[in-house]
Amino acid sequence: MNVSSRIAGIILFLSAGWLASCKKDLQSNGDVQQEAINAANQLHGHLKQTKTYSSEVPVKWLAMQLRINRVPPGTPGGDLGRMLPYCGIALYEAVVNGMPSYQTLSGQLNEMPSMPTTLPGVAYHWAASANAALAYLSKNFLPNATAANKASMDSLENALNQSFATQTSEAELKRSLEYGTEVARRIFEWSKSDGVLFPRPPYVPPVGVGLWAPTPPNFAPAVNPYAGLNRLMVVGSGDGAEQPRPPMYSTDPSSAYYAMVKEVYDVSQTLTPEQTAIGLFYRSNPGYPGAGQIVSVLHEILNQANVSLDLAAEAYAKGGIGSWDAIAACFKAKYTYNVERPITYIRNVLGHPTWNALFATPSHPEFPSAHSVNSTSFMTMLTTVLGDNFHFTDHTFDYLGMAPRSFTSLNAWAAEAAISRVYAGIHYRWSIEKGSVWGQKIAKNILAKVKFKKE
Repeated sequence: MNVSSRIAGIILFLSAGWLASCKKDLQSNGDVQQEAINAANQLHGHLKQTKTYSSEVPVKWLAMQLRINRVPPGTPGGDLGRMLPYCGIALYEAVVNGMPSYQTLSGQLNEMPSMPTTLPGVAYHWAASANAALAYLSKNFLPNATAANKASMDSLENALNQSFATQTSEAELKRSLEYGTEVARRIFEWSKSDGVLFPRPPYVPPVGVGLWAPTPPNFAPAVNPYAGLNRLMVVGSGDGAEQPRPPMYSTDPSSAYYAMVKEVYDVSQTLTPEQTAIGLFYRSNPGYPGAGQIVSVLHEILNQANVSLDLAAEAYAKGGIGSWDAIAACFKAKYTYNVERPITYIRNVLGHPTWNALFATPSHPEFPSAHSVNSTSFMTMLTTVLGDNFHFTDHTFDYLGMAPRSFTSLNAWAAEAAISRVYAGIHYRWSIEKGSVWGQKIAKNILAKVKFKKE
């Protein structure tokens, strides 16, 4: 080998070594950069949106609330109808900052406080925030739950958090839980001024022909006489929604009032097995008294829809707001008009002293039908999230051995819940039809006034 070849070989060898060294340095620098990225991710987390999480958290907490409030066994529970709007709003606010096109309801809902802020550019585990919010409100709205039920709530909260701990850093989980808890704390404080807890004088119903009076067989005193005074979620939600009261009271067999009541009696004498099943399915008690059945059907819908957390939060909040304002408007009217129940007229005027409805008549005035106003408002709100062409099966009373009922739309459930009260013998068709229009108008007013999405 000549000298030139030997020199070229040495140069080639040195160049190869130098290139290898450079490559090693580049790899080392790349590793350092990746380590820096990993460290940043540990600090800030991965910025996930709410829609990347499932609806597991609200579905499980709704199931827990229902189980605790189930009658029978009648363990000490709370007011599911009151829990519904506040839990829905808190859930929504706990996750809305992970929904870029949505905005807070603070400043839109009546006297709603400001919400805490999230740290900009820092990630939150939105399912964990949702869990913290619903756990806080469930425990605070159910202070009289049995020790076993309180333990069940703790167990559910902890089990979900343990699952989330495997999905994120300790720091991200901690700030997410703190955020959800603070949202719920502010919402719960707000709830205390809604009027439900205000002292009220004993209610004395007016006495007169055609006015409501306690009904057989229990002759229970009036329920919720001051519910119409509770703070609305949306100022003006009832504007233009009120419907005409039933025809003027009359015992004349040719009068519209007489015909209205006689229809209820006639229906009771020709009930089909299907109509009887419908009448009994919506009686609520045993089951979930008051607006509890609305909460149950929300659970069924979210469970079967299997939607993402953002849609579940929107549906929960919208449904709760619509239900609350519908109930307030309905009971304000009930105790304004004080229309008597069918059983009173059927026994005393139609001359059927032993006639009974399918079950004990609820102890409040007849007009309008709460099932009609509430269910229609509630489902009108939900259709804006899930659409009306949503098929689902209501398994609310499976535990009582009652057959589930299936529907091809949300509004079909509302319509059946409404007409069930005629089949049961506790409402007039007038109150059903007018109540349904009433509820729909309340929902439309709310949707016109409250903007969930940014404009």
